[in-house]
Amino acid sequence: MKRKSIIYGVLLAGLCCFSCGNKQPVSQEKQLAECIMHDTLMNRVDSMAREIVKGGFNAGDGYGEVWIRDYNTFIELAMEVMPDSLIQDNLLTFFRFQGKTGDIVDGFIDINKAASSEIGYQYRYSSTEPRYAAHKNTVETDQESSLVQAVWRYVTKSGNRAFLKQVVDGKTVEERLANALDFLLKERYNATYGLLWGATTADWGDVQPEHPWGVELDENSHLCIDIYDNAFFIIAINHYLELIDNQEARNYWAEIRDNIHSNVRRYLWDDKAQKFIPHIYLDGSPFPAEFDEKKVYYHGGTAMAIEAGLLSKEEIKISNDAMLANVKASGAPSIGLTVYPPYPDGFFQNKDMHPYGYQNGGDWTWFGARMILQLVRNGFAQEAYDEIQPMLERVVKNGGFYEWYAVDGTPSGSGTFRGEAGVLHKAIKALKVWAKEQ
Repeated sequence: MKRKSIIYGVLLAGLCCFSCGNKQPVSQEKQLAECIMHDTLMNRVDSMAREIVKGGFNAGDGYGEVWIRDYNTFIELAMEVMPDSLIQDNLLTFFRFQGKTGDIVDGFIDINKAASSEIGYQYRYSSTEPRYAAHKNTVETDQESSLVQAVWRYVTKSGNRAFLKQVVDGKTVEERLANALDFLLKERYNATYGLLWGATTADWGDVQPEHPWGVELDENSHLCIDIYDNAFFIIAINHYLELIDNQEARNYWAEIRDNIHSNVRRYLWDDKAQKFIPHIYLDGSPFPAEFDEKKVYYHGGTAMAIEAGLLSKEEIKISNDAMLANVKASGAPSIGLTVYPPYPDGFFQNKDMHPYGYQNGGDWTWFGARMILQLVRNGFAQEAYDEIQPMLERVVKNGGFYEWYAVDGTPSGSGTFRGEAGVLHKAIKALKVWAKEQ
């Protein structure tokens, strides 16, 4: 707290540049920029992030797999500390396991580890990839969008557009990206609402309430539409449009994107409450009739909606203020809080999904730092800098990047969670770029 008080004192009361002794008045933006450029905590955490990502591509020490939803969030940092050949190989491995309908698996693992695994995944095997076994969490609808985004991140950062022409089992990467997006339209699209559907989960989570584990669709699943899946789809289409040159295809996907955008605003945005509703149920809710789910606020899905361009600057401020209010009301450490209020005890059969547990009100930097990035990009640098502080401080305090945190700050899950390292690196980089421009 002492460190924070010093920073805030400089920002709010200082009239001179503390780093160079300049007595001339400087703007608040200049003061903030100076604080950011001389912030040793950000530098320390960024250095720690680099060391963590040097250690491998699996999501963290609690996971043996390379997951696409995680890899998508640390691939850019991995490109700075790992060989390019390995970066490409991971992306191509996902394409080697692509289904005939275009679907993308969640993750892959050494085939020998899969054979001895007691987790219970229904593994997928490929004649073109004998090293690994793969699996797909079918309650979620973000794997295809995640891979499109990850390829865009790789091509954009490396400049290696030739990667798009690499052939995997008779199809180019570019063709397989189109197949992945087509899968979502053919297999996960609801014509009534013009939006993608998935199983009921808490915000961006991948655990449904009707099963003790909860990662596979079955006869008990309640299908629904939510903001996360659709915002992620819009982001993926935006990235795909930057990767392709075919004008006819560009027009086709731009129209789909615009329709998804319009339907999100029409059906999922509650203009009166100035928030996204959690779910549109296609065949009933899994929760008791007396439960008013519309009061639940989805932090992660809202952050992704901002990245998708679904909210105005005024709505972004309202959303950030709501997140801060939720943090205060819950006692959570940061805006990485997944949902507020959490779903009541017993609403999910998975025992980890108790109130303020795991994805039901746990605090995840993995999404909180993505909100920080969006705040920087949309003109809220001061808010971003203030709100990233508890995320940085707990990394140093706990000596690592933990998967998620309880409301009292207790770290849980993998202690080398590379997704957290990746998103914090990007948020820190964005703040520093902003500061240099002032």
